[in-house]
Amino acid sequence: MTSTPSGPPVSAWAPMAITAFRVLWFAQLGSNIGSWMQTVGAQWYLVEAAAGATIIALVQTASLAPAVIFSLPAGVLSDSLDRRRLLIWGSAASAVIAAGLTVVAASNALTPLTILGFTFLLGITSTLTSPAWQAIQPELVPRNLIASSSALGGVTVNGARAVGPALAGVILSAFGAPVVFGINALSFVGAVLALWWWKRPPQTGLDDREPFGAALRAGVRYVASARLVRRILVRSALFALPASALWALLPVTAKRLDLDSSGYGLLLGAVGLGAVLGIFALPIARKRVSDNAIVAASAILFAAGTIAAALLPFVPTLVLLVLAGLAWIGTLTVLNAALQLTLPQWVRSRGASIYILVFMGTMAVGSFAWGLVAQALGTTTALAAAAVLLLLVAASVRGLPLLPGTGTVDRTISMSWPTPTLVFEPDPADGPMLVQISYTVRAASLDAFVDAMGQVERSRRRTGGSRWQLYRSGEVTDAFLESFIVPSWAEYRRQETQRLTGRDREIRAAAMTHVDGDTVERHYFPHDPNEHRRHV
Repeated sequence: MTSTPSGPPVSAWAPMAITAFRVLWFAQLGSNIGSWMQTVGAQWYLVEAAAGATIIALVQTASLAPAVIFSLPAGVLSDSLDRRRLLIWGSAASAVIAAGLTVVAASNALTPLTILGFTFLLGITSTLTSPAWQAIQPELVPRNLIASSSALGGVTVNGARAVGPALAGVILSAFGAPVVFGINALSFVGAVLALWWWKRPPQTGLDDREPFGAALRAGVRYVASARLVRRILVRSALFALPASALWALLPVTAKRLDLDSSGYGLLLGAVGLGAVLGIFALPIARKRVSDNAIVAASAILFAAGTIAAALLPFVPTLVLLVLAGLAWIGTLTVLNAALQLTLPQWVRSRGASIYILVFMGTMAVGSFAWGLVAQALGTTTALAAAAVLLLLVAASVRGLPLLPGTGTVDRTISMSWPTPTLVFEPDPADGPMLVQISYTVRAASLDAFVDAMGQVERSRRRTGGSRWQLYRSGEVTDAFLESFIVPSWAEYRRQETQRLTGRDREIRAAAMTHVDGDTVERHYFPHDPNEHRRHV
């Protein structure tokens, strides 16, 4: 189990005292309210058109499927481009697409295919901006407010779920779908204006951008070698798969309860209300219990809301959906805060994009799958099965908890690594490059050194190394050689100056406690007999 935080609890609303955070928070809230109004308008159109459960569930899939396709490129763009400008252009594109849907609705040309198509396009723009929204949070608040800002960020989604559906239900009844879709378009305009107002300092490091393919590989390689991040991804997927059933099939629950669009809005609003209540409850809960306990309890509460949607009358369902909203924000806050505090700055957007890919991709696949189950076996059976799976997810925390060190390891960039002295000046693209480091290990520390080098291997792989190997001399008892490949000289320099963190320093220092004397590090480049290099 991860340890509980120490020190006095931080106010859940503390980040709101920071002007930039407050302005952008309200911009996101307004945009998300518009998005939820659009979702309700789309889903209720399909309900009134007597579409089957599979088609209704496809609204969620169309919204989330772009995460599967575009999350990784979005993360690279967010780490390679100015994030403020990316957010401005992405929000402007969303406004244009939403305006297009408004025009189609006003001309009475709506069809299920049209709705799914526009929903998919809006999902693309959302996916392209989501990593940037997550990555700017540590720029807006200090480290000790990350958890609170993450909870408040969840409220922009779940608070919007409390307000947006209720508004949409009223406006649908009074004015029809075109007005609902038009409000969504205006909400994106508000986000553009807020981002334009934000006078963010110029983003550093953009003059030394990695090529797109190399940056993509570096992000995937980091996550593949980061045990703490991988476990966060596992927990997110385990929760998202059964939880997606409630979001996908809640419109069918509204139909079972003989509700109109306003009643459906109340169901979604109950979940949103629970999420808002969660920002008050979570700081108290995180002071008393571990993050793993919150993740397990959240799965149980969400199971209760899911089974209520399957079987119970309107009022008990509303009450348990409030608890489901509390559970939803509990899981997302813990996982989002853990991710932001665990990822180093250089790969934060790419790591966030992989998280979005896993979470939203699982939600998209799950929504489609639960729709098929509901079509074949009935909505009650599908929701009941999802509730059982959520209980199993809660039980799995014992065997697959968030790992110790999650959110607490030192991910600040360490700039004190020595620059190697070479006999020639390599070109940035020269490579692949072989790095070899020789060690003289104390005889009493051989086993401890080998164990410590296992951590060094993961550090090298996270920051750009591959084909890592530790060799022991056949002639000298205490002689060891570490060897790994780096794609290019430019990649090696990024590894040494932009990617190595305080935690990497700790890992290497731990290995060096078993070493006598100085290490010898050598760097080898591919030899071209036809090329005469310039000697320094």
